[in-house]
Amino acid sequence: MTPRTGRATAPGGPLLLGVRHHGPGSARAVLAALESVRPDAVLVEGPPEGDALLPLAAHGRMRPPVALLAHAVDDPGRAAFWPLADFSPEWVAIRWAAEHEVPVRFVDLPAAHSLALTEQREGGPEDGRGIDPIGILAGAAGYDDPERWWEDVVEHRAAGGGPADPCAPFAALAEAMTALREAYGDGGHPQDAVREAAMRLQLRAARKEFGDGIAVVCGAWHVPALGARTTVAADRALLKGMPKVRTELTWVPWTHRRLARHSGYGAGIESPGWYAHLFGAPDRPVERWMTKVAGLLRDADRPVSPADVIEAVRLAGTLAALRGRPAVGLAEATDAVRAVMCEGSDVPLALVRDRLVVGEVLGEVPDTAPAVPLQRDLDRQQRTLRLRPEAERRELDLDLRKDTDAARSRLLHRLRLLGVHWGEPAAGRSSTGTFRESWRLRWEPELFVRTAEAGVWGTTVLGAATARAESDAVSSSSLAGVTALAEQCLLAGLTEALPVVMRALSDRAALDTDVGHLADALPALARSLRYGDVRSTDTAALGEVAAGLAERVCVGLPPACTNLDADAAEEAHRRVDAVHTAIGLFAGVVRADGPAERWAAVLHKLSSRDAVAGVIRGRATRLLLDDGRLTDSEAARLMGLALSPGTAPPDAAAWIEGFVGGAEGGGLLLVHDERLLGLVDTWLTGIPADTFTGVLPLLRRTFAAYQPAVRRTLGELVRRGPGPGRERDEAAPPAPGFGDGLDGERADAVVPVLRLLLGLDTPAPGAAATG
Repeated sequence: MTPRTGRATAPGGPLLLGVRHHGPGSARAVLAALESVRPDAVLVEGPPEGDALLPLAAHGRMRPPVALLAHAVDDPGRAAFWPLADFSPEWVAIRWAAEHEVPVRFVDLPAAHSLALTEQREGGPEDGRGIDPIGILAGAAGYDDPERWWEDVVEHRAAGGGPADPCAPFAALAEAMTALREAYGDGGHPQDAVREAAMRLQLRAARKEFGDGIAVVCGAWHVPALGARTTVAADRALLKGMPKVRTELTWVPWTHRRLARHSGYGAGIESPGWYAHLFGAPDRPVERWMTKVAGLLRDADRPVSPADVIEAVRLAGTLAALRGRPAVGLAEATDAVRAVMCEGSDVPLALVRDRLVVGEVLGEVPDTAPAVPLQRDLDRQQRTLRLRPEAERRELDLDLRKDTDAARSRLLHRLRLLGVHWGEPAAGRSSTGTFRESWRLRWEPELFVRTAEAGVWGTTVLGAATARAESDAVSSSSLAGVTALAEQCLLAGLTEALPVVMRALSDRAALDTDVGHLADALPALARSLRYGDVRSTDTAALGEVAAGLAERVCVGLPPACTNLDADAAEEAHRRVDAVHTAIGLFAGVVRADGPAERWAAVLHKLSSRDAVAGVIRGRATRLLLDDGRLTDSEAARLMGLALSPGTAPPDAAAWIEGFVGGAEGGGLLLVHDERLLGLVDTWLTGIPADTFTGVLPLLRRTFAAYQPAVRRTLGELVRRGPGPGRERDEAAPPAPGFGDGLDGERADAVVPVLRLLLGLDTPAPGAAATG
């Protein structure tokens, strides 16, 4: 044990070290005070149930930022965090006590009471309600920015070596807080009276055990209350009858981003990354900061030279002197970076703020920390699959043909089903096939709470996800909900849950008579059927349900598409598209001569019935044409009927929107079929002037979806003609890329290359394909 050189006593009792949570200046001052007085015991603001976890603070794998997580055993979603960083005074005190083998305890209202009183929150000591004591003191000193005042009077002063008496800053801060408490009472924090009563009771118990050689590290706001003279009976009366819940506590990793005030954390700070730098820099903090910024900007392909770093340091120092500050603060450093390294732009400065001023640091806790069994299983799988949790958002591309990637996919889908949204599906980068998946991963501290909540379903991720899926299938009241669940089960590889889900799906499908619900449920089933090939999942039962559902949709959809208003027609248009895609996915899975043929008959009915809305008739015609179930002449006939003079212009415009609407090839159809383009052109030019204004918005919406190149080509084709009933303008030059006929020689030249690309020919050694 390190020998002590003094007593840890202030006049009349223990040494009260009032701090600002997560302040590097406070952390340095606490360390200096502890080194000076060498207390017999250290008390730190926090839930006393966490005392058993304090020895882990000295573990080699414990790396801040970390947090104490307390949750109610019977309601894991009711939880609270007590975050700590390297530069948190409480963490410094805990580490000092561990290194010097001095007893250390938590003192605050027990988590059993605080969780019973409040909903989920972060880190209790300051919850953002009531007055801001730092803001009031800053205003009294003539500052309009509390952060800047605190930096000037605490952070920079402490960084410069501090006063001769290490306890002097705490005495001055205690005096200021005493004046504030006299003026503002509880400051809008009525629960503080109960917390402070609990602190005083625990402080009395510690003094009986260790004497007055005790140092107490707590929020400066509480110092006057802890030094107040009260009776044991009065303090116990405040705690009498308080609600209580059974709790469990553990250490969990935290992030700098979650220490930031903008995250919603009541005791948060503006710049955790900057504070971590100030606390960790051994010397020349401004020079080291500018070097970090330069490295970040260079990684972002911005030219930053050593001369820029030198100039930024000089400018920051000059700004601090002009503003009368004792040292360079974050404001001066930021202004210098903007002017010198970012050339006055706030765009690269946003990167500096995100990556350095706030930061993406994720802490680490040892495996020996307590955890619910589900969290243990998740940790094991993360290590096995080499899927490390990270605070920074990252993209993950998976090839489901590889065993490891398939296992990663199943884990992420199982966690999503359990409500642990570590990963969110993202658009694939290069493939639309079912063997690829893309994810966007980001680990947030709240996911530990979500994992604890999910622990009620089982002790392993697989078991918990299976139980949750079975329960959701039984309790779901909608057909769409069960079909989505079936899709999730296949994605997550929950083969044991599938029988229960399929029974629920069959029951819901049999009872639901709304064709809209049936049509909405069909696409999810079709997607699920495609997973059998890649994921080796038996989807036979799902295929039977899907076939029956498709049959009912084919029977009920035509009547449901008649006599609709504009909004209902647009909704039916969307459903027709979705069902068509779903039927196409059935190919090779459900009997080929079933749903596909029935659906083609449905489209023929929809395309020819006058009672069906124009947008649906036009879309049905287009789908039949694309599938080769309608000839060009038949499509032209239907278009001619839809665009005939007897059709009201708004109805004709709706038909056009259905036929060529959207960006998925409608424009190219008109580019390559001038007969259809001519029909549209003839109809459009024949609209009376008094009606044209009414149909113009719909036409704009339709054609605006095309790519600019497609619109340009259509314009050239319309300009040059010919169309039905029109003569070509011989003086106008032809549209670029279009000729009067086929150039056979040029067309034949590409055939060898195409055959080589398709693997139909094997080139001779040394031969080169040309074209």
